[in-house]
Parts: sequence; C-alpha cells; structure tokens
Amino acid sequence: MKVDNRPWYWIPVLNFASGFPYVIIISVSVLMYKNLGISNEDIGFYTSWLYLPWVIKPLWSPFIDLYGTKRNWFLTMQLLISIAFLIVGFIIPTSHFFILSLAVFWVAAFASASNDVASDGFYMLALEKEQQSFFLGIRSTFYRASMLTGNGLIILLAGYLEHRFGDNQQAWSYTMIFVGIVMTILTIYNYFATPKAELPVVAGHEEEKNFSKVFISFFKKKQIVLVLSFILLFRLGESQLLKMLTPFLVDPINQGGMGLQTEDVGLIYGTFGLIALTIGGILGGIAISRDGLGKWMLPMIIAMHLPNIGFILLSHFHPSSILYIYLTVIAEQFGYGFGFAAFMMYLIYVADGESKTSHYSIATGFMALGMMLPGMVSGYIQDYLGYGNFFIWVFIATIPGLILSRFLLFPKDFGKKTT
Repeated sequence: MKVDNRPWYWIPVLNFASGFPYVIIISVSVLMYKNLGISNEDIGFYTSWLYLPWVIKPLWSPFIDLYGTKRNWFLTMQLLISIAFLIVGFIIPTSHFFILSLAVFWVAAFASASNDVASDGFYMLALEKEQQSFFLGIRSTFYRASMLTGNGLIILLAGYLEHRFGDNQQAWSYTMIFVGIVMTILTIYNYFATPKAELPVVAGHEEEKNFSKVFISFFKKKQIVLVLSFILLFRLGESQLLKMLTPFLVDPINQGGMGLQTEDVGLIYGTFGLIALTIGGILGGIAISRDGLGKWMLPMIIAMHLPNIGFILLSHFHPSSILYIYLTVIAEQFGYGFGFAAFMMYLIYVADGESKTSHYSIATGFMALGMMLPGMVSGYIQDYLGYGNFFIWVFIATIPGLILSRFLLFPKDFGKKTT
C-alpha cells in the first residue's frame, strides 16, 4: 500500500538534491580545475575516477535496503555532502589543492552515490507504477535541472567572482563554499517535505537479506548480456562529450576552442539551456506515460544523440556569433531531456520485480561504468584528434547503443498510464 505523500512537494527537490552534488563533483570540477591550471589529460583522467563510487554502489546498496529507512539514509548523506563541499572551499587556496580536493570529492562522491540509491529506492516504494512513469519526466527534468544549475548558475557565479577578484583560486573557493550552503538548504527542505512513512519489508522481499541472491538474481534476467552491453554503450559518446565540452567552449580559438569566458558558459546553460531541458524532459515523460516505451524508444534515442552534429559544426567553422552556440546548446539540451527519459524508463523495467532497489542500483552502476572508462581517456583522445575530429568520433560512438536498442525485448506498453 502506497502512502498519500503529495509527490509534487518532494519529488522535484529530492531529485534536484541527487543531481546537484553529482554535477559539482563530475562536471563543475572540470571547469574549476581547467581554470586553476590543470591540463585536459589530467582533468579527463582524474575526474573520471570520481565516477567509481557510482560504479560500485551495488556492493553496499543492500545495506541501505536492510538498515534504517531510506529517508534517514538520504538525509544523512546529503548533510555529509554539504560538509564536504564546504571543506573543498577552504582547501582550494592551499598549495596542494588538486590532490586534497580530489580526496574530499571522493568522499562526497561515495555519499552522493549512496544518496542516489536511497532516493531511487524511496521513489519506487512511495509511488505506484503509473505514478512512476508520469513523474519520470519530472524526476529526470529536475535531476538534469540541477546539473544545469551547476553548469549554469554556479559557473556564472564563479566567472563573476573571477573577474571581481582577479584571482581564480579565491573565486572558486567562495563558489564552493556557496555550493555547500545550497546543499545544506536542500537537505533541510527534504527533511521537512519528504513523507516519513515507508513500506515495511514484507515476506516477498526476504531475498533482500541475502546479498548473493540479490546479485545472482539480477544476472539471471532475460537478455542480460545484451542488456548490460546496451547500458554500457548507450552513453559512450556522451561520456566523452561531457568531459571535453567545457574545455572546448573556454579554450581560445587558436587552440581549437570557442574562446568563451567562464560566465558565458554559465549564462548559456543556465538560461535557454535550462528551459529547453525542462520542456524536453516533461514532454518525454508525458509521451511514455501516454503511449508506452515501445513507441518512443527509437525516436527518443535519436533525439538525444542527433544534436551532437551541432558541436561538429561549431568546432569546424568557429562562427563569430554566440547565437550559434546558443542554438546548439538548446537543441542538445532539449534532445537530452526528451531522450534520456526513455533510457531511465528502460532501467526501471530492468530492475522491476523482487529486489528492485538493489537491481536498479546495479543497473545504474553499470551505467556509471560506461561513463567512467571512456571519460578517463577522453582528454587523450581529444588531444590526439583535435576538437573537430573529436566531436566526429563522439557522434560515431553513439551508434553502437542505437543498434543494440533495436534488439531489446520489453513490453511495448511499459510505463503507459492505465485507465
């Protein structure tokens, strides 16, 4: 029996609080280290290691199922993340900031991965399946909106402080302290807004108590080799694009970049990019809820990857007008919001059944592995190919996942709202 928990009050902020630390650790840190003098190769390699907690989170996700409530877990982890960001802010002005901040980001990454496990489990337990498909678009939109807040407003703030102080270390120190304060506010809101009632563990979930059975049962699912291959390869292009896109936008034109200022990047992603993503995510969730996943899987995947052609054009022609960059980002963000809903809905299908919380964690762990490994070598590939050829390679890398999706078997009406 599900509780009447007014999901509109807590789903948006809870998922924002899942995505916000992720984007700071995985994405914003890229621009921060770039502006603090770290090379593309080191940025790609070392920040990709921060994906590891999301890769191995299935190893401890059963503990989150068994001990305490998921609500207590995500509130505790969010508080720990808040403290970690504040510490990074005070570390940045030191002489060994790179290694020290990476160590603290590592702790925050483990807390953020645990927060994701608890939040995902809470979502699936608190809502009926029809509600899950309807709120999937809202959920993924606010998760992605948190990323654009990091890549938009937070970077815009950092750029403003860089110009005001004329000292990048001081600017990013204050920025990370501000991030810690924002995360604290989100934690406090979730404490009061999320429902305190949770479903008890029932007899049908006894196997949750046996870790080996949880993992073994996942790998006994139908088409598991094809499923894992799809999960690993679906984001092959995106994993490399995300690591090198920000350096591309801020590197000078004589190095193949677009020569933007830090605040330009924040403004582009924090305004029209955010609007496009929100519209795309909402429409994606509505489409699946109305017609089911089968009808929209292929169109959504194409919509997600096709806008990458825009970055190929930017890197080859380097238009002087910033309007072309805005149009490319708008297309990419709308396509991402619209298309990623299909991938997340498919992961819910993969996890469906007994031990769904742990199985969803395993599935997203493989997704994180598919982001981590290509991201580690993205800086070296970009350095070898140059930005123009690199974005062509990124587009080619989206093809394997598209091909594999055509062989996946799942109910065509999965996620469709029933009357």
